[in-house]
Amino acid sequence: MQIEATQAIRDVENLLRDFISGTLEISFGPEWIGKCGVTPERIEKWKQRKGDEERRQQGGVVEPRVIYYADFYDLSTILKKNWDKFAPALGDFKTLEVYMGELEKMRDAGAHGRDLLPHQQQLANGIAGEIRTRLIRYRSKQETSEAYFPRIESARDSLGNVWTPETGHGLSLFTKSILRPNDKIDFIVTASDPEGAALRYSMEVGHQAIQEWQEHGTFSLAILERHIAKMLSVGFRIKSPRAHYAHPGFDDSVEFFYTVLPRK
Repeated sequence: MQIEATQAIRDVENLLRDFISGTLEISFGPEWIGKCGVTPERIEKWKQRKGDEERRQQGGVVEPRVIYYADFYDLSTILKKNWDKFAPALGDFKTLEVYMGELEKMRDAGAHGRDLLPHQQQLANGIAGEIRTRLIRYRSKQETSEAYFPRIESARDSLGNVWTPETGHGLSLFTKSILRPNDKIDFIVTASDPEGAALRYSMEVGHQAIQEWQEHGTFSLAILERHIAKMLSVGFRIKSPRAHYAHPGFDDSVEFFYTVLPRK
């Protein structure tokens, strides 16, 4: 339960980062960070953390978006300063402010090695679930006018490529990543259901299913000789346990494309 609550806080925190990033980029353009409402000193602190992480992870994958190096309370500041843009999805600010305050306290406890009490674990799961549900209902209504079908919230790979509904890529992300046989790439897909149902996930490579439906959204793919192509597709689908889906056999999907070249 402790791990589950900690993961729930982390997931909703990243979901808010993605939602903030996508929403403000639509409003302010690629340079939205400088217009988000926090001080230049705070932004410089984020950039310093990003630089520190790049130095620690030389040769590894580092999250490229500077918003991921912001403190939790920075997210609250951004939401408050730009509430007119977030209110349609997140509702009443006073309520969200209370939610964010509670999550921050529980997040800090976990970060300092203090176990959450049982009631705190339940509270963390409840608040995180409420925020995620608000966002999934908002996104669902944007396209279907009805909050019924589950939606993919984000999909990311271990190379730093990230898809969210706000990125403007539709359901396909054409990456600039070049892969070769023997490379390994990991993926994390997050999704939620407006009715709180447990979802199932699948991955397809080159439009051929290579995995059965599973109960979590983490995947690994080993690149093989047969994957060599100018555009290799790696697609992900989700579905609810209900009898009816948004599309034949599934509810939502997203697809990444890579260039795969022969080994040198």
